[in-house]
Amino acid sequence: MIFITAKFRVRPEHADRWPEIAADFTRATRAEPGCLWFDWSRSVDEPTEYVLVEAFRDDAAGAAHVQSAHFKAAQQTLPPHLAETPRIVNANVPQDDWSLLGEMAVPGQE
Repeated sequence: MIFITAKFRVRPEHADRWPEIAADFTRATRAEPGCLWFDWSRSVDEPTEYVLVEAFRDDAAGAAHVQSAHFKAAQQTLPPHLAETPRIVNANVPQDDWSLLGEMAVPGQE
């Protein structure tokens, strides 16, 4: 799978509304057949920072994502709300779901 984590620093005046601002893009991406997950979180330390954790089945699904109409629309509609260019980590990972964190295993959960 392609595993991506991106940090978005949002302009302070838009930070509280970011989930609403990105909602159409989020919905459309989650509906892509190759999207495994597309999840936003807000930093507990920096209220203007959102972290996006996303995964796509394979290279073809990742390519389809960046070539989609909703991705191209987001390239136009999202940057005016940002304070800086998002930062990204992008990796190919040989799995297709989350693994359990064995070091913090919950007793009785297999």
